[in-house]
Amino acid sequence: MKKSFLQLLVALTPLCSAANVPPPNVPPPMEDVNNVVDNTLDSLNKVKMLRPLAGSSRRGDNPVLFLVGNSTMRTGTRGNGDNGQWGWGFYMEDYFDSQKITVENHALGGTSSRSFYNNLWPDVLQGVKAGDWVFIELGHNDNGPYDSGRARASIRGTGKDSLAVTIQETGRQETVYTYGEYMRRFIRQVKDKGARPVLLSLTPRNAWTNDGKIVRVNETFGLWAKQVAEEHGVPFIDLNEITAQKYEKFGKYKVGYMFYGDAIHTSAFGAKINAASAVDGIRAGRELAELTRCLKPEAKGKVAGAKRVAGKPVVFTIGDSTVKNADSDSTGMWGWGSVLGQHFNADKAVVDNQAMAGRSARTYLDEGRWDRVYDALQEGDIVFIQFGHNDGGDINVGKARGELKGSGNESKVMLMEATRRNQVIYTYGWYIRKFAGDAIEKGAIPVVLSHTPRNQWTPEGAVIRNSATYGLWAKEAAEAMGAHFIDLNEISAAKLEKIGQSGAAEYFKNDHTHTSLKGAHLNAQSIVEGVRALPDERIKSLLK
Repeated sequence: MKKSFLQLLVALTPLCSAANVPPPNVPPPMEDVNNVVDNTLDSLNKVKMLRPLAGSSRRGDNPVLFLVGNSTMRTGTRGNGDNGQWGWGFYMEDYFDSQKITVENHALGGTSSRSFYNNLWPDVLQGVKAGDWVFIELGHNDNGPYDSGRARASIRGTGKDSLAVTIQETGRQETVYTYGEYMRRFIRQVKDKGARPVLLSLTPRNAWTNDGKIVRVNETFGLWAKQVAEEHGVPFIDLNEITAQKYEKFGKYKVGYMFYGDAIHTSAFGAKINAASAVDGIRAGRELAELTRCLKPEAKGKVAGAKRVAGKPVVFTIGDSTVKNADSDSTGMWGWGSVLGQHFNADKAVVDNQAMAGRSARTYLDEGRWDRVYDALQEGDIVFIQFGHNDGGDINVGKARGELKGSGNESKVMLMEATRRNQVIYTYGWYIRKFAGDAIEKGAIPVVLSHTPRNQWTPEGAVIRNSATYGLWAKEAAEAMGAHFIDLNEISAAKLEKIGQSGAAEYFKNDHTHTSLKGAHLNAQSIVEGVRALPDERIKSLLK
């Protein structure tokens, strides 16, 4: 019978029992208060197949950056996000010039400093050569019993204490050392190869103090890693502190979706933040200047807000083709975002239409279009948010731009056909909440809109509304975030009904969704009516 990875890990990694009583100078092991069990238990053979062969990515005489860690660096066995969790090591190669250095993620979920050193480190070390770099971030799992169960605890601190144990389940004998001693052994053996070790503190967890601060680990593993790094004159990156400071700026709501499934393991959002923090630490370390030269130049991609004028807020619009279309030929298709500026006082505000045809809320986020707006946002800016026309289709096949229905917190891990990568898909309302929350975080004012009405009518001569679906979900998302909501669908639909079904045709172009220039003006006027009804003088004061 094939053994599970957990069974093999028990056999391969030692811990303590009542039969192995620590001597007085050895403290009891740290309690496993989180009780997190690795979500992707597998066979040791699969572990060997899925983790890279050490040094196999090397190009010529170029160095390799080896990543040594646990599930916060590489979640589970596969590390492919099939449980909705991602480790930050997955994203590290995005930052490096592969013509200068390659990155290998040798981390494995569920390992401690002790179990990694005993079971996985010898194979990694074989591939290390002079000039390489080895990043070590371990400690999340250095708890539990010394000699039973997963048998992975190290002794607290950086001392020279040791403990002889016999593993209850296997009878195997082992000597357990302190966390600091395992770090020393990693360092010595890396240096013996002529390579360069770097210690990192642990990634922060989603745990907060009563005064709104992220709980640090600077009195345990973070402190111990720093002390050993200083003792041996090797670089130390305080990953815990760098990311914690970012989390505190984000706030609890946003930090909530930096994790998935528990308060330790990160989602793709959180993993990217930790990877960026590791790079921040590289750039800040004078002793890491040589490694810094292997980084790609800092991205200077498109950022919204190019029209910004000093002293004036920017009114951003994000959405689909009903917000921004070709918007050039007076007889063609137009989005309301390209004519909205006619209603704002140019002496007081600038309108920047950042919508993109064919996008749903999810694909607008996935493609990095929201990041461009987010990076440009300043206090006092306005963001009009309108999605829904493209959000109800296929999720992971075909155009793959749909989301889960509703505005709740439901999510689902799905394998995307185009990329062959697992992705967590949230509800339509979740994405709207994210946009609104991000805007609030930057001091901007989000205004959520229900999507424009289509030229579709009931037999009784009424325009079909979206008040039970996307209009409702948009409203619920706005209310959940304390954002403004304008029922654009209802306001414009009522206008079209006054015009009548035959006359409404000239407000659309080519189909029942996309508006003509006349239709774009109608929707822009509806938005202005909605703004005037809002209890917010900051936005109303910008109108003509």
